[in-house]
Order: sequence, then C-alpha cells, then structure tokens
Amino acid sequence: MKKSTIITTLLLTLMFVFSNDVNAQKFGKLDVSPMDAAAYPSDYRNSDKLIKIVYSRPQLKGRSLEKLAPNGKVWRTGANEAAELTLYTDMKLGNTTVKAGTYTFYTIPGDEEWTAIISTDLNTWGSYFYNEANDVARLKVPATHDDESIEAFSIAFDESDNGVDMYLGWGNCRVTVPFTK
Repeated sequence: MKKSTIITTLLLTLMFVFSNDVNAQKFGKLDVSPMDAAAYPSDYRNSDKLIKIVYSRPQLKGRSLEKLAPNGKVWRTGANEAAELTLYTDMKLGNTTVKAGTYTFYTIPGDEEWTAIISTDLNTWGSYFYNEANDVARLKVPATHDDESIEAFSIAFDESDNGVDMYLGWGNCRVTVPFTK
C-alpha cells in the first residue's frame, strides 16, 4: 500500500473516532413535572382500553393549589402541555356523546365545583391558546376535600355503574369526572 493511502486511511479513521463524540446526543435532566398516563382498564396486559389520559404531574412544593390552578380560570389539568385524553369508544360526558378519538382535557377549578372540558384542541402548551369554540363537551362536577394531602397532581380511573370515573386529586382537593357508555 502506498504511504499516502495509509496516511489518508489513518486520518479518516482518527477523524471518525474523534468526531463521533462531538455528535453524541445530549439528554436533558428529568422534568420537574414528569409526564404520566392513566388508563382504564389499568392492567397493561389488557389491550382493550376504554379511556386514557396523558398529563404532567406538577407538585405543590409548599405552594397552594389555588396559586397553581386558579379558581375560575381554564387550567391545562397538569403541567406543561395540556392533558391529552383518548377515548377508545364513544362515551358521554354529562349528556354529550363524545366520539372515540383524541382530545385535550381542560378543567376550570373552583372551591365547590370544577368544570371538566373536552376540546378538539391538540398539541397545545398549557391553556394559553384555549378556545371555547373548540369545546366538544363540558360538565360541572362537585369538588370534595380530603384530610390526606397529595403532593403531586394525580389522575386515576375506576369502573363505575355505567362507565368509567376519572379521579383528579391534588393537595386536599378531590374531583370525580364520570364518563358513561
């Protein structure tokens, strides 16, 4: 082999080895409000889901619920992007039938009741771009208070008599949003 070919090969090899590190992926730190999902049924082996929500879980960290999710104002129902609700079958929120599909789930907190909102908005950050004209369904539901405080905003589902109940919990506040078949 010629000396120039050997040098070229060596230089290309060295350039590849050292440039590979320059293009290495940089991963960010863990989000302070990590993304989570809740579904019904919650059994991961059961692929026959009825409903799922993807949301981020803010934490109180000594702050009041009213500061983070102000009463009377549309809230993204979590942190970061607005919560994304997927219905795998047609369901009702109150008297309104909502077709199977993916939606944004907003809420309007209050001391005694919350308003649950299903919207056609998708891929929205927070509730800054909320548009009431895109609402598919709204339902006012009672808010209750528990002695036990929950630090991180949480959502869970459970079967109800005629569908699925979505439970929202944060601080001492508890809200049940009924979805019926």
